[in-house]
Amino acid sequence: MKTMFVANLAPDTNEDDLCALFSQFGKVRDVKLSHDVFSGKCRGFATVDMEGHEARAAMAGLNGIEFKGKPLRVNEEKKRTKKGGYSRRR
Repeated sequence: MKTMFVANLAPDTNEDDLCALFSQFGKVRDVKLSHDVFSGKCRGFATVDMEGHEARAAMAGLNGIEFKGKPLRVNEEKKRTKKGGYSRRR
């Protein structure tokens, strides 16, 4: 299972939109969309879980495409270290 970080989402994006977009590359296991506490709108980023080979295909196929008027950024999520920073890949 791979978790992808999806950034530069439009404020009116919802979980169903992302599920429909990513499901063209395989089965979407989970979608977590970050919402603004006060307005309830999308804060511009989300995480999407898919199987490894399907996630790699989704990253290659969706990174940079225009979705709801904004170019998406789709990358593999970086794991955080115990100190709160991000680990470096070697």
